Amino acid sequence: MAGSHHISRRDFVKLTTAALGSIMGAVIGLPAIGYLIDPALKASGKDAWIPLGPLEKFEAGKPALVTFTRSKINGWEKTVNSYGVFVIKKSDSEALVLSNKCTHLSCRVNWLEERQEYICPCHDAAFGLNGEVLGGPPPRPLDRYEGEQLKVEEGTLYLHFVEG
Repeated sequence: MAGSHHISRRDFVKLTTAALGSIMGAVIGLPAIGYLIDPALKASGKDAWIPLGPLEKFEAGKPALVTFTRSKINGWEKTVNSYGVFVIKKSDSEALVLSNKCTHLSCRVNWLEERQEYICPCHDAAFGLNGEVLGGPPPRPLDRYEGEQLKVEEGTLYLHFVEG
């Protein structure tokens, strides 16, 4: 008989065992691999509308520090970062919001009422009421949140915060 292939019982058992083992490995292994890499594939929310408080509670023309935290999940690791902004009420429907991080080396600035300046404790940088550089090493004014980055809904001021 030409072209006839015969397979021995031993080779048949080997092939069958290999095929069944491969199928069982795939059935068990693929979900396990999916479980292991799933956290790395999830996109954590990098932006959100943060409520800063009722606009009526802020004093007009006087900076008020508002702090908030954001959680970030990277795989199975969860980190919580603290952020701060200064809110300066301009009118009953408008506010200026400034980051409290110095633009030199990201130290936290403080508002000094008696000097009417934001002062950076790291290198004596000074910023004016609206964030402009008054002295020291900062390369630019304090970061501002304005326009579409802010909204007032039902009297509450919201900041569209994007983690960088």
